[in-house]
Amino acid sequence: MRRSRSGVLAPLLRRGLGRQSGGILRRLLPSRQLRGAAARAGQAVEIVVSYLPQVDDAPDPGEVVWAWVPYEDDPQRGKDRPVLVIGHRDGTLCGLMLSSQDHDADAADEARHGRYWMDIGSGEWDREGRPSEVRLDRLVELTAEGVRREGAALDRRTFDEVISAARRFHAFARPVKPSRRVR
Repeated sequence: MRRSRSGVLAPLLRRGLGRQSGGILRRLLPSRQLRGAAARAGQAVEIVVSYLPQVDDAPDPGEVVWAWVPYEDDPQRGKDRPVLVIGHRDGTLCGLMLSSQDHDADAADEARHGRYWMDIGSGEWDREGRPSEVRLDRLVELTAEGVRREGAALDRRTFDEVISAARRFHAFARPVKPSRRVR
């Protein structure tokens, strides 16, 4: 029987190595596994979600950008693909990858393998105008330097729908509301 990655890393986390190698764990584990592993190690991993697209040649939450995304089965390899930036965690941009492949026909098989997709339509991020789907369960961490180009901003309604659906898989911090002054 093959041990899962979280089963292999759990002993490391119990010995305290998870705190020192948090960046490595984030790259190796899907977000839902990381939440459990980090919770056992006493770490907070909430993502601060925001919608702040700006035309400034910098990746902003709410924008679809192009960046190198590592393959799950071999993090040393990957490909350039569109990613919806949804917010940040500890100063690192967080996003969800997009695909122009239609996963509706094989949704049951995808779910059996722990992959969940949502249709978001087409946008300027795809030069051919193909409809896209966003993968809800896999969080991608990006650096601003790792983003090759901005594609386009996702509309606010669709962004909010994606975040609502992705909450099943990720720990999102609640936005801080400004406090009222007491007189």
